[in-house]
Amino acid sequence: MATVVAAPKHLVMADLKGKVDPDWCPGCGDFGVLAALQKALVELQIPNHNVITISGIGCSSNTPGFIDTYGMHTLHGRALAVATGVKLANHDLTVLVTGGDGDGFGIGGNHFGHTMRRNVDLLYIVMDNQIYGLTTGQTSPTSRIGMKTKSMPFGNVEAPVNPISLALAAGATFIARGYSAEQKHLTELIKQGILHKGFSFLDVFSPCVTYNHDNTYQWFRPRVKKLEDDPAYDPTDWVAAMEKSLLWGEEVPIGKFFERTDVSTLHEAEPVLDAGPLVHNDARIPEEVSRAFIEELM
Repeated sequence: MATVVAAPKHLVMADLKGKVDPDWCPGCGDFGVLAALQKALVELQIPNHNVITISGIGCSSNTPGFIDTYGMHTLHGRALAVATGVKLANHDLTVLVTGGDGDGFGIGGNHFGHTMRRNVDLLYIVMDNQIYGLTTGQTSPTSRIGMKTKSMPFGNVEAPVNPISLALAAGATFIARGYSAEQKHLTELIKQGILHKGFSFLDVFSPCVTYNHDNTYQWFRPRVKKLEDDPAYDPTDWVAAMEKSLLWGEEVPIGKFFERTDVSTLHEAEPVLDAGPLVHNDARIPEEVSRAFIEELM
């Protein structure tokens, strides 16, 4: 008797709806990022059980609860460290990491740099609203000089981090910037980041309508310019990418800044993983040792 194998289910947007509804402020740019992420997974037809979404702490870091994939809501600034462990344990998974500019470039800045140089195969989406939103409006690592916030009421005196320049210098192999109000464009960038083998960094302008009244939709709309609209731009040219990353003001580039494919991912470079994902292999550790270790951690 022949074995009947069920055809793979065709993924639709409803399949990716989380068990709870987003609690972001009406108009928050994070809604657009979530929708673009769900649409990208649908268009790529990656089953839910092959995806894990990992986050730190912040408004945007609540994303694992709003999307129906495996999820981990971890510690502030530690999402990339956890994601590295997940990828090494099962490199067949599509690993997505979501967070904000405070979580990623502030307390998580150290992990940001080292995960890039290791070329861990994951997509890191930073919803960059240039403010601490969850803690109600303090200066963040990407707040502009002079911006007035609760923590700097007379104006920010600290130079902001440039995430794109930092990623280029640290060795990220896919670097892009999106804008939550450019849905189709953002969806394509997410798809490219997922398909790229290596560390994919996507910085997304995601306006905070409650606490950031400087970098609003009205501010971004006339300034964002797509790199893809320039036929002469070459995303394999690191120097050109760095030059574009420094533009700010009347022109703010979005799109794919840089990509290289000649660097091994961390799991490809680790001989232990040549036999396949660790979760599918014999750990060769006595069961009683494993149980004792787990009990100690719990």
